[in-house]
Amino acid sequence: MLEVQSLSKSYGAKQILDKISFSVKPGEIVGLVGENGAGKSTLLHILAGLIKPASGDITLNSYSYESRPKNIRRHIGFVPQEIALWENFTVNENMVFFERLAWNNTHRRELRKLCQDMGLEKWNEPVKVLSGGMKRKLNLAISLIHNPDLLLLDEPTAGIDLKSRKEIGAYLTNLAKINGKVILYTSHDMDEIIQICDQIYCLGNDPFYHQVLKEYGRQPILL
Repeated sequence: MLEVQSLSKSYGAKQILDKISFSVKPGEIVGLVGENGAGKSTLLHILAGLIKPASGDITLNSYSYESRPKNIRRHIGFVPQEIALWENFTVNENMVFFERLAWNNTHRRELRKLCQDMGLEKWNEPVKVLSGGMKRKLNLAISLIHNPDLLLLDEPTAGIDLKSRKEIGAYLTNLAKINGKVILYTSHDMDEIIQICDQIYCLGNDPFYHQVLKEYGRQPILL
């Protein structure tokens, strides 16, 4: 379980996150919505252990971020907005490269299955010839090599075709429900958020997102 208590973060005089608290159970997918600058990416970067909050407490499976930072990072997978791949490497070579940076040893057969499970079949093709959807799937597969408990996704389907978005959404739903992952997800695609997320948290004070979610019949949780 992920538990966040009274988390705050500011940049200079600008308050980005102000004493937000929430929890996410294993098997749940939580969507984060809000206008640009509301703090969605900042929150994911804090939960990924990449930046520190000004105040507040975070625990994952009862382990404190503050007291066990190295241990916590072993249990987190993070997919940033930017695609971070070696363009001249094949899918195979990318997976093997990042596996060597991971904390566990994963056989190449398992790496390939991980890609195949999300519909990425072009194992020996260089990344530079892949479609945007295939690159997004590879980015996601790399984040799962070490089998994390917490998966943080920052616009993981931005700029890709509908088919790939639906395939990624279906894969994430199965990943949460079958394997008990905790997943936090940001997207500007409200249909996508509505379809795959169990809970939806709103960051910021923009009433637009509150109204849109209510029109979909979903009750937003304000942070």
